Amino acid sequence: MQEQQQPCCRHKHTPRDEQTKKNLVNRLSRMIGQLGGIRKMVEEDRYCGDILLQIAAVESALQALGYIVLQDHMESCVVEEIQKGNTAIVDEAIELVKRLK
Repeated sequence: MQEQQQPCCRHKHTPRDEQTKKNLVNRLSRMIGQLGGIRKMVEEDRYCGDILLQIAAVESALQALGYIVLQDHMESCVVEEIQKGNTAIVDEAIELVKRLK
């Protein structure tokens, strides 16, 4: 008997608009650039405090991105699921908030 596998990823029922996607991708690109800068700092044996400041900046940027995605999730996916009668989505949303902390 073959087990049914979950798909590798799920897609939003209501896609993000192009401007929102562009903004998210731009934020990610900046973070990727910052990470590259941190890597270079490590390779160049730069001062630990300077590296830690850059790490904190990336963490802050990633946290901000997470909150933007969470807000979109709450305003679209969660609302849509509740309207369909799926109140279990609230539990998922709460778990996501806990993980994002």
